[in-house]
Amino acid sequence: MTQLIQTHFPDLKLLNRGKVRDIYEVDNKLLLVATDRISAFDVVMADPIPHKGEVLTRLSLFWFDYLKDVVPNHLISVDPDEYPEACAPYLETLRGRSMLVKKAEPLPVECIVRGYISGSFWKAYQRDTTVCGFKLPDGMQESEKFPQILFTPSTKAEQGLHDENISIERMAELVGNETTEKIADICITLYQKASNYARTKGIIIADTKFELGWHEGELMLIDEVLTPDSSRFWPEDQYSIGRGQASFDKQFLRDYLASLDWNKTPPPPELPKEILEKTGARYLEALERISGERV
Repeated sequence: MTQLIQTHFPDLKLLNRGKVRDIYEVDNKLLLVATDRISAFDVVMADPIPHKGEVLTRLSLFWFDYLKDVVPNHLISVDPDEYPEACAPYLETLRGRSMLVKKAEPLPVECIVRGYISGSFWKAYQRDTTVCGFKLPDGMQESEKFPQILFTPSTKAEQGLHDENISIERMAELVGNETTEKIADICITLYQKASNYARTKGIIIADTKFELGWHEGELMLIDEVLTPDSSRFWPEDQYSIGRGQASFDKQFLRDYLASLDWNKTPPPPELPKEILEKTGARYLEALERISGERV
């Protein structure tokens, strides 16, 4: 499959170009196309990661099927031959990296579930042991498992800006108490089921971000699910608390960029071939470990 930075489908209505996905509206449905773009520090890189869009699509399909008993999802088809006729000129580009989905109204918050302390949560904990309204034990170490799984919503920022963690109380002000409680229960159940499965494959899911939305009055799982872009996947055999972890996500790329004299604003630096290939290899390994599939 050729690498894809951006789609150009003039016969279709483009709704949005995200950091990775191009989203089109077709017959009152959405066509999600996963490109090979990658972002770091909220900046989209100019260089594509080999096979990335295909990996994201296959992993999402695996998890949609595995988790469908917990909550419905928006998937209609991943076979371009079954897409509306307007998509026909673009079948070869769409094959393997696209999903036709129900059009849902996304929640106004990101639904983040955390099993281990890492990333922005670890940084916040070092300043104050109460984070997002949770009073955490004193003396926790980086990458340590929480005493219980945490649901920590965040705001949705415009592209180029950072999401901000909010308390569950603040989320309840936005969507209501009953909806907040329902969403938290769903997301924790999703994480627990996925995490238990991943451990059988030698992977720790440290945290992940779920997207949920409303379709005809029904709450459903939307967007991507438990991919290296939306989750921290750690190899269990290398796990050790008190430090950052090796991972199957773009942390390798972030570490490289952090070593450069770059101010983390556009334009991004050119990425060496070695960095692109090694980052892509981590995505491919995540897919193979979790789903057993190879690209």
